[in-house]
Amino acid sequence: MAARPGGHNLAVMNGPKEKVLTLDTMNACVKRVEYAVRGPIGVKKPFTEVIRANIGDAHAMGQKPITFLRQVLALCVHPDLLNSPDFPEDAKRRAESILQACGGHSLGAYSNSSGIQPIREHVAQYIQRRDGGIPADPNNIFLSTGASDAIVTVLKLLVAGEGRCRTGVLIPIPQYPLYSAALAELNAVQVDYYLDEDRAWALDVAELRRALCQARGHCRPRALCIINPGNPTGQVQTRECIEAVIRFAFEEQLFLMADEVYQDNVYAEGSQFHSFKKVLMEMGPPYSTQQELASFHSISKGYMGECGLRGGYVEVVNMDPAVQQQMQKMMSVRLCPPLPGQAVLDMVVSPPEPSDPSFTQFQAEKQAVLADLAAKAKLTEKVFNAVPGIRCNPVQGAMYSFPRIELPPRAIQRAKELGLAPDMFFCLRLLEETGICVVPGSGFGQREGTYHFRMTILPAAEKLRPLLEKLSQFHAKFTREYS
Repeated sequence: MAARPGGHNLAVMNGPKEKVLTLDTMNACVKRVEYAVRGPIGVKKPFTEVIRANIGDAHAMGQKPITFLRQVLALCVHPDLLNSPDFPEDAKRRAESILQACGGHSLGAYSNSSGIQPIREHVAQYIQRRDGGIPADPNNIFLSTGASDAIVTVLKLLVAGEGRCRTGVLIPIPQYPLYSAALAELNAVQVDYYLDEDRAWALDVAELRRALCQARGHCRPRALCIINPGNPTGQVQTRECIEAVIRFAFEEQLFLMADEVYQDNVYAEGSQFHSFKKVLMEMGPPYSTQQELASFHSISKGYMGECGLRGGYVEVVNMDPAVQQQMQKMMSVRLCPPLPGQAVLDMVVSPPEPSDPSFTQFQAEKQAVLADLAAKAKLTEKVFNAVPGIRCNPVQGAMYSFPRIELPPRAIQRAKELGLAPDMFFCLRLLEETGICVVPGSGFGQREGTYHFRMTILPAAEKLRPLLEKLSQFHAKFTREYS
């Protein structure tokens, strides 16, 4: 049979080519990844709009950007505006200082892979102020593409071994699906510990110990993840709880990962944010000198809500210097975090001072956002708890409620027939009939036999009450239909 000069068979060249990458040949770990927060919303329906209460995207839900952040960002992106009289002088000074630290004085240049050095220094100063004067070293701070990127980087450093020696990571249930997705992709072992719903989603060290002891039979647990304030559960850890968790991690030789992206979002009376870094340092030796900790923060949440600009940081404490160099190497491969996100992070950690022209407006906008979220947190709890068959713990912090719903046995049976989790069946019906998009609790994990959904408290106040009422009415109708 004739062949081309390269030796390729003509039949092979002219016939259908088999794809190199197929579902059968692709990375099996990627196929195991699930991320419940985003997904299909179905075909066109008769309602006028889909209310996307499924994701913590503040600006998409109508929250206005903070003026100072956007003014400085605009000046950095288009420096010709520095000559405009429409921008306050402190915004111009900040933009100029950021641009001075950029290659070629442009936000379009690469930065150091760990982030722009003066911004890392400002992050360190912010942490020191936040934690009552406890020092923070800029060399232990790495800027990142949102907190998620930094979390995955640290997990990559931790995951090792095979079989029963494979790394296990303790994560809270319910959890933010980033963790389960990242662990699946890295082929690590997810070790679930359950938050106590009957005690407002409290973290119990006895439950941590149960999960750890059970996991040691099939993997090597090496890390403990804490989300504080909680997502999707909205609880705020007490100082006593944080101390107990640190002692537990120290005794059991676990690397601590503290996801603190909602640290500005604390609403409940009596609740207060305590950083793991602050508590760890105040506990003194041997904890403060030996316990390994990575703490994460982001510009996506808080009062800023700048999800799309992708800025954040991780601070590492007591990390082995050689491992820290490896972490630096991993970040170098990714080149650098986006500079617009770094610029906004700089403003978040170093906001206008009382003497600055922008201070009054900045403070007013910040407090208005946080007060609005606090009011919506209380409203959500109040409305849901007035409905038979729905129970909602106080939304102490973060941006979500995670109510528990009772579902009739016939609805559970119908869901099984359709191959769906019962709360997924409920959420799909809710979407199809009302246009309200929430996330089933099964996407976050929950105790067997319980059903929940996560809903953001971000919709504008004039939309939130009707949304809550419509959702409550649907639950009553759904219950009647399947009773």
